[in-house]
Amino acid sequence: MDNMKVYLDNNATTPTDPRAVDAMLPYFYQMPGNAASRNHPFGWEAEEAVDYAREQIAKLIGASSKEIIFTSGATEGDNLAIKGVFEMYKRKGNHIITLATEHKAVLDTCKAIEKKGGEVTYLKVNREGFVDLAELEAAIKPNTILISIMFANNETGLIQPMKEIGQICEKHGVLFMSDATQAVGKIPLNVKELGIHLMAFTSHKMYGPKGVGALYVSRKSPRVKVTAQIDGGGHERGMRSGTLNVPGIVGFGKAAEIAMTDMEEDSKRVSKLRDKLEAALMANLEEVYINGNKEHRMPHVTNLSFKHVEGEGLMMTFNQNIAVSSGSACTSASLEPSYVLKALGLGDDLAHSSIRFSLGRFTKEEEIDYTIESLTKGVTHMRNLSPIWEMYKEGVDLDAVVWSEH
Repeated sequence: MDNMKVYLDNNATTPTDPRAVDAMLPYFYQMPGNAASRNHPFGWEAEEAVDYAREQIAKLIGASSKEIIFTSGATEGDNLAIKGVFEMYKRKGNHIITLATEHKAVLDTCKAIEKKGGEVTYLKVNREGFVDLAELEAAIKPNTILISIMFANNETGLIQPMKEIGQICEKHGVLFMSDATQAVGKIPLNVKELGIHLMAFTSHKMYGPKGVGALYVSRKSPRVKVTAQIDGGGHERGMRSGTLNVPGIVGFGKAAEIAMTDMEEDSKRVSKLRDKLEAALMANLEEVYINGNKEHRMPHVTNLSFKHVEGEGLMMTFNQNIAVSSGSACTSASLEPSYVLKALGLGDDLAHSSIRFSLGRFTKEEEIDYTIESLTKGVTHMRNLSPIWEMYKEGVDLDAVVWSEH
């Protein structure tokens, strides 16, 4: 049992499903064609494979295959959507609205837009991570061209009220973009029904290979145009030049097809395991808190804070065996608490004591049992060594303590 290796970091990346790998293999050697080579059978085979994958992926999100632009992943998709809209629609306006809890791929892109003369409003979220719809609507101005809101948060799994946001965008004639990296392939979604006009997502978060993603760009009602960010050959309807990663795209397509058939069963199974993990840790240990919202979240994610336990230190007690993610990000030499958890109003202590568990298609029940046992031991061990925990247990009001600098 001590040598068990448990992977609970599926929000970072998922293992590639063997069925997707099998679909990819022929395109590495037997069918090596470039999808842009239109004058021989190898090129035709590659193009046919890409077209088929495009249809598989479009079907998963309720789009048409002509609305799928292949990219290298969601980061590129976010860049192409936000920068592409900013440049294409600059005559209409230069104002973008987003959330303080977005992924860095969106936040850093918005910072780049600001340097180019764009105006960005970063809306705050409430204690659970939701956007305030009245605040969102009030932030819209005559020069607002785009609202970019993440479908499901990568740290807490929280799902935003996408349909309501789509309705606000439609009412004001503003384009609606979403980074749906954590949602696509895991929960049912339909871009047309939700009123989403641009949506970035990636293969490696849904059991496909790394290095390939997609951007959905609406073709009608409204017809959206984006300025290309990579030039050279006019591939992907002129929006994204570059030789297509045929094996990767085939694997991505297969992963989308598998998601269509397995999603409901996967969701039920992993949410049951996730709930078991949460319930056991909260029963075994005092002062454990769920970050985000219990109802409106992804079925496979839980983000827990273990009060008066430093998350990175806790991970040291088991991270040779269990892969999870802590609520701290290592920037330069210092450990910064997660900006997402800080935006939810968590203090540094609780943000530093948080662990994200993201389960997946291949997570087994015995791995969850092992994780419960390891975490319980680890937290108990850390607290036994902690003078702060001892003071807390003795009823000392830690907020009233004046800590010395020395």
